[in-house]
Amino acid sequence: MTEWFEEWFGEEYLQLYPHRDDAEAERAVALILSRVGFAPGWRVLDVACGAGRHARAFEAAGARCTGIDLSAALLRLARGITGMPLVRADMRALPIRSASMDLTVNLFTSFGYFEHDDEHATALAEMVATVRPKGWFVIDFLNAAAVRSRLVPTETQRLNGTPVEIERSVSSDGRYVCKTIRTGHGRFSERVRLFGAEEIETMLGTAGVTVRERYGDYDAARLTSDSPRTILLGQAP
Repeated sequence: MTEWFEEWFGEEYLQLYPHRDDAEAERAVALILSRVGFAPGWRVLDVACGAGRHARAFEAAGARCTGIDLSAALLRLARGITGMPLVRADMRALPIRSASMDLTVNLFTSFGYFEHDDEHATALAEMVATVRPKGWFVIDFLNAAAVRSRLVPTETQRLNGTPVEIERSVSSDGRYVCKTIRTGHGRFSERVRLFGAEEIETMLGTAGVTVRERYGDYDAARLTSDSPRTILLGQAP
């Protein structure tokens, strides 16, 4: 059975989220690089790289970047803006040599998509395993508390002039935020696990990474329950 994230992440997805632009990606990358002791030539792995906006910012800073994503459509777009190696793969089984990266990242809520938490733990372990000793892993995730408190149940956007109806809810068990998008081409669903920062930090610890810094936005604000993001910077032993 096809999982929702195997079908949704294409060009319509990008058109619905135009605020996810290059400037935002550059801010996220600048924050990360300023905190991890980056030097030009570092090997960076961008897991769930999407259309390549973060990878392009890493490349501009002098990194040797590799991108991985499951969406063939997004990888085609990434090939148009970056010369980095691109690999189509599932984050639960990364085809990357262990301890080969100076920095591995998973940015802008490209996590939490699976049905079972052991799959999420496996994905984090796969990503962490790519990091060299004393290297870094960074995850940039939603803030579950803020999502719950600010949830907008319904709204209408426009895609190429056509109305797009969006419905949001928290699952009955409180574990997922669910979104239904109705466009002129059909109905799509998203479901993201509402992990708190402590839960992610625990999984990272089990995978072998110690979280050194925590931020709530791309300007390095302290992480609080009201923060728009959950950004955790972890270091391998």
